[in-house]
Amino acid sequence: MKVEPLLPDAPLIAGEDAGDAAAFTRALDALGGVLTGANRAEDAFAYGRGSLQEAIYERAQADVALSVATATAARLTQAVQSVLNMQV
Repeated sequence: MKVEPLLPDAPLIAGEDAGDAAAFTRALDALGGVLTGANRAEDAFAYGRGSLQEAIYERAQADVALSVATATAARLTQAVQSVLNMQV
């Protein structure tokens, strides 16, 4: 019996492999950068070098990014559990 790999229907993005673990790492690094930027803006305001508006904007942006990442992780976990619970 010959087993053929399952090919996705959607075209692959040029230059990236399917299941690229580096993409996940880049996404986490970007999230870390946003959170670091928010902390820097808050520290700058606390030391009198930044504005309150900038600190609030950076924190709101970080909160949204963190919410999206949390929701994505929850959906991914749910999808993996669904696959693992399938009967073969």
